[in-house]
Amino acid sequence: MEKIKMTTPLVEMDGDEMTRVIWKMIKEILLLPYIDLKTEYYDLGLEKRNETNDQITIDSANATKKYGVAVKCATITPNSQRMEEFDLKEMWKSPNATIRAILDGTVFRAPIIVKGIEPLVPSWKKPIIIARHAYGDVYKGVEDIVAEDEKAELVITGKNGERRHLIHNFKNSGGIIQGQHNTEASIESFAHSCFCYALEVKFDLWFATKDTISKKYDHRFKDVFDELYETAYKNLFKEAGIEYFYTLIDDAVARVMRSDGGFIWACKNYDGDVMSDMVATAFGSLGMMTSVLVSRGGAYEYEAAHGTVTRHYYKHLKGEETSTNSVATLFAWTGALYKRGELDGNMELTIFALNLEKAAKETIEDGIMTGDLYSISTLPQKVKVNTEEFLVKVGERLQEIMEKQ
Repeated sequence: MEKIKMTTPLVEMDGDEMTRVIWKMIKEILLLPYIDLKTEYYDLGLEKRNETNDQITIDSANATKKYGVAVKCATITPNSQRMEEFDLKEMWKSPNATIRAILDGTVFRAPIIVKGIEPLVPSWKKPIIIARHAYGDVYKGVEDIVAEDEKAELVITGKNGERRHLIHNFKNSGGIIQGQHNTEASIESFAHSCFCYALEVKFDLWFATKDTISKKYDHRFKDVFDELYETAYKNLFKEAGIEYFYTLIDDAVARVMRSDGGFIWACKNYDGDVMSDMVATAFGSLGMMTSVLVSRGGAYEYEAAHGTVTRHYYKHLKGEETSTNSVATLFAWTGALYKRGELDGNMELTIFALNLEKAAKETIEDGIMTGDLYSISTLPQKVKVNTEEFLVKVGERLQEIMEKQ
């Protein structure tokens, strides 16, 4: 079988630990036998980020702007323990946060639904898509430790002088402080993306913050969504037969748990981070969720919505067998390949991506799955396989699908 040609490269962002191992397996078992794969490669492993003073992360984001489509492996965001483990020059920021800040867009995360993996919430019958704002807030925060008898102020300097707000006077005890920000342009881009995506998939759109407490910061998000909806999207939503509404984040959580799914839940950056993990786990596994960053400039970055699976990686290093779910990482590749094919008019590539997704789902529905799914699957006949065996089985199913076509 002649390999599928690519005319434009993908930006390939390699990662860390067990997901890096899986990344290599996916390419060798499922992609390179079928595709003349063209990528512009960036190693975002923690060692390389440290070596380049994180410049490689910035370069990968700018390359994504240039080529329009990227696929990213999970990466370590270092803490103090990782600082010591990797002998880092400094505690580098989240590479995801850096990339998202440069691209400025919205992350859409949706569960990968297969037969035999029932949601932990019995009422959920349809997908719940998390739309996560991808710029600012805690991920661009500036923070410090405050000593006793110091005070912290919010100072805004402009052409008309300064405005000062006392945050706290640490008279009797030291403490901690963090400053957050967002931009009007990024909030508007977030809102536009959510409204457009809702119209595309014909799902209701919910937006939730805590504007009753954060009467200026969160309230501005609410106002932007309301203003854009009234001026640009209300009639379009009515014609499409879908609804937009705002609710408090705590009320949204209660509504979500009682719902049957079938909507987009738009959240600020940190809220979306937490809620997407909750939704993914409740639908079955963090390894069963797609994630794509859509930038306002028209670039797409596909990734797995989970971490680097550290515990399995250390087992792997000891030569022990692992049974790590690779589906989210695989779907990052298929999403990027599909989008690359769509943008380039390369039908062969888009069909291949769809076939590979079909092969992965059918493999699980045949009862062949990794340990996380095995423990929750309701299928009467099921087999737990190791990390590589699962990908080999997907490859066998893919071959069958392609031969039939």
